[in-house]
Amino acid sequence: MSTITKVALTVGLLVIATIIAVLPRKASTDEGAGSTENLSALRAATSLAACPSGDGQDVHTLEGVLTTCLGDGSRVELGQAIAGRDTLINVWAPWCQPCKTELPVLAKYATEQHSVQVLLVEVAGSEADGLALLQSLGVHLPSVFDGEGATGPVREKLTVALLPSSYLITADGRVRYIHNPPVFTNSDAIRAAIDHVR
Repeated sequence: MSTITKVALTVGLLVIATIIAVLPRKASTDEGAGSTENLSALRAATSLAACPSGDGQDVHTLEGVLTTCLGDGSRVELGQAIAGRDTLINVWAPWCQPCKTELPVLAKYATEQHSVQVLLVEVAGSEADGLALLQSLGVHLPSVFDGEGATGPVREKLTVALLPSSYLITADGRVRYIHNPPVFTNSDAIRAAIDHVR
């Protein structure tokens, strides 16, 4: 094969690779406009409680961690949002079977007297999938989105290894991982776990 033929083949392959790389981006941009409308409709249908806004000094561990409020799409600085109140953070994903069991239990707990604030953190799935699951389960807890990928700022700061994972963030900013039970099956189990790590 001559040098000119090799160069022509290389250039041809580069052109084809460029076209392939550009086409999916164009398609996802077109889908993005529709998905924004779909997210707005899902947000309205799901009617999640408003994301919290703190009333104390930022939680140092989560300071500067930006997330998206699933309820309205606004940006939430997590360390500031949960400052000054005991908060149970539950990290979950739409495809996680134990999470699907646990989310309604958390919703029931949050309505009970003397419960701590509950904030859900959706990970490793799309916002649309998360909203659809919460809607189908009838869960209206305040929720933030930590990204679709394998990691995100909340997962990094809390060193999340398993799903679901729960953490008690105390009013004074201490972070306590709740490992027992691994999945909440009733409100009493949530109360006991919180009392144990306080």
